[in-house]
Amino acid sequence: MLPRIARELGLGVPQIERTVALLDEGSTVPFITRYRKEATGGLDEEQIRQLAERLAYLRGLEARRAEVRAALDQGGNLTPELDQALAAAETLQTIEDIYLPFRPKRRTRAQVARELGLQPLAELLLARQAGGRSPEDVCAPFLGEQVPDVAAALAGARDIVAETVAETASVRQAVREAVRRTANVRVARKEGVADEKGTYQAYYEFSQPLKALPPYRTLAINRGEREGVLSLDIESNQEAFIGSLQRRYAPGQSWADGEVRAAVADGFKRLLAPAIERDLRAELTQAAEQHALVIFAANLRGLLLQPPLRGRVVLGVDPGFRTGCKLAVVDATGKYVEGALIYLHQADRAKDTLLKLCQRRGVQVIAIGNGTASRETEALVAEVIRESGVGGQESGKGDRLPTPAPRLLQYTIVSEAGASVYSASPVAREEFPDLDATERGNISIARRLQDPLAELVKIDPKALGVGLYQHDVDQKALAARLGDVVESAVNYVGVDLNTASAPLLTYVAGLNTKVAKAVVAHRDSGGPFRTRKELLKVKGLGPKAFEQAAGFLRIPDATDPLDRTAIHPESYPAARKLIGLFDGDGGSPLPEVAARIRAAIRAGETSMADLAELTGAGEPTLADIIEYMARPGRDPREELPPPLLRADVLKLEDLAPGMTLKGTVRNVVDFGAFVDIGVKQDGLVHVSELSAHFVKNPLEVVQVGDQVEVRVLSVDAARGRIALSMRL
Repeated sequence: MLPRIARELGLGVPQIERTVALLDEGSTVPFITRYRKEATGGLDEEQIRQLAERLAYLRGLEARRAEVRAALDQGGNLTPELDQALAAAETLQTIEDIYLPFRPKRRTRAQVARELGLQPLAELLLARQAGGRSPEDVCAPFLGEQVPDVAAALAGARDIVAETVAETASVRQAVREAVRRTANVRVARKEGVADEKGTYQAYYEFSQPLKALPPYRTLAINRGEREGVLSLDIESNQEAFIGSLQRRYAPGQSWADGEVRAAVADGFKRLLAPAIERDLRAELTQAAEQHALVIFAANLRGLLLQPPLRGRVVLGVDPGFRTGCKLAVVDATGKYVEGALIYLHQADRAKDTLLKLCQRRGVQVIAIGNGTASRETEALVAEVIRESGVGGQESGKGDRLPTPAPRLLQYTIVSEAGASVYSASPVAREEFPDLDATERGNISIARRLQDPLAELVKIDPKALGVGLYQHDVDQKALAARLGDVVESAVNYVGVDLNTASAPLLTYVAGLNTKVAKAVVAHRDSGGPFRTRKELLKVKGLGPKAFEQAAGFLRIPDATDPLDRTAIHPESYPAARKLIGLFDGDGGSPLPEVAARIRAAIRAGETSMADLAELTGAGEPTLADIIEYMARPGRDPREELPPPLLRADVLKLEDLAPGMTLKGTVRNVVDFGAFVDIGVKQDGLVHVSELSAHFVKNPLEVVQVGDQVEVRVLSVDAARGRIALSMRL
């Protein structure tokens, strides 16, 4: 099994063996990736997750192989040939094909015929042993009260032959592969069914080779079928397949061959073709869902890792028409300060309330949720900024602005996905027990601008709107994949042990909801953690959890400077030896020590190999120690451009082909990327317009949260569509 995984992933068997051992002992993927590089040979997180997924599949394959072998043996059907075929099977589909003839099933026509004693007659026909005898002579031994005549006997025998051929593993595999390779998918609109918005217009008369059908089209067609708008057929040359099988099973011209040929044709059309179509539809859907999960995961990661806007007083706005726009001010630390409610149809009063609230609380940035009425709210906010003269200076529409002076207002649009889910959640009720659910969502909108990761982890990842067809894929698989992404993002950034919420701590490697709450309770009762070792005093947090979690938990003001870094406590002895070699007197800041080490290596005074031997650490771990010393409080998100802040608004009618604008990528799909350029509708950069060179996967070029410069290609005001290009 492990050599097979190594071969498939292009890795060494020892790498696989050591990594699997770590996974089996309960180590988390983030921990293995960062702190076990010597064992894994430096495998990255994606490689380890691929390995884990493949390992789970192959272990499931072996378990199913054993189950089928036991079932066949128990039923007296395990022949040496079947046992050999089972041993050679490399996929679950092949194992199920082998087991199909023996699987308990509902009562079929063939089973009825077998109960009538017609199995020997069917075997005689298949074996072509009728010789020169007549049908009457051959069928005579099988006639009786329940099989009154030759026609009834042959009909029953044909049913058995039809099922036998249709359930032969080699036949199913050959036909499935041939259909997969040669068939076309044909989609049509069902007559008399309304599609008022023209959602599925592209598929009203659609045809494409099955092997070339893109994943997003599969999911779109599936949804159209579920909604009763579309119908799909897999078109293949059935007559050619039937002819091939007839020549295989009945090459002669006798009456018996004719019976077998008729049975083969019936079995193909009635049993085999529908089964193969179901198999291939399931295969297409599974492949499309797996591909979609990759897209969704990348989009969620981009959303979570958007750069924080720290140290700003933010006003969060949850837009609405009928129920009004709910406002919430949070201070620079994220603490809720004051709320208000305004109505867009009372424009003057709304602007006055908004301006006075901003002035009273020193608001610097307004975060507007991107839901219903967001662009109308944006227009009102822009008017307030323009009319009051409190806006920051822009060098052009959509340009990123420098840090504003106090009391200068700017705004941005943020995703409000999941805000309503959060507002009604136990986490929100615990945070704001005195506020109504309708007042909590706008607080979340404000906070997710200050620190997207810390706020979004409080929400079920499935509620964050990470892509098209999100609700069409397997929800269990989606939850697992998105959970992995959140875990990865949290551990990639690291967590402040003394400020992190329980939901954030839950995603730290080695911790769970119960232990995370225990950490917060310990902190609340005993005060801030002073060292990482104090974690071992938390109820329920044992040595294994400490091993997995400690490196990802930081204490920015810890007495021991190593507790401020991503260096794992198990590497403290090596780190201290290293510090002793280059900071004899002690007391130098870690970045200075790291600079001396790197200078000594560049000058040839020492080498990584020498230092590894002196400290007892592996070279990969040693390299990480030096890097973490050089940047002890590093937040990788801060290396990204800050959010685009605006002081004025664009309207759809302001756009014209050729205009160049800056925008933020809101969603990435197979066929391109949707970009917020400051108007009501996001524009689409088609995959062909993402770059001057060929782009197969849009994620190779852009991710959610990226700031990009785009050129307007066309504007369809009637349909609210904007075509953009990044080929400037």
